[in-house]
Amino acid sequence: MARIKAFLDKHTERFISRKFLAWGTATYLCLNGHVNSSDWVAVTLAYIGTQALVDAAVLWKHGPNQ
Repeated sequence: MARIKAFLDKHTERFISRKFLAWGTATYLCLNGHVNSSDWVAVTLAYIGTQALVDAAVLWKHGPNQ
């Protein structure tokens, strides 16, 4: 199982961030009725919040792109 997880992690990083993958999975599960809307909102807010923190840290460290 660990080898499969390592393989998937390695190849997932190439194409998509893990946060976005978690959000996409939550959206898929919500559309299929396996996740209720309040849980989906929590996942979405966590995704948006962490992405905003990453963007702010990059801007602070490297400055605005000109």
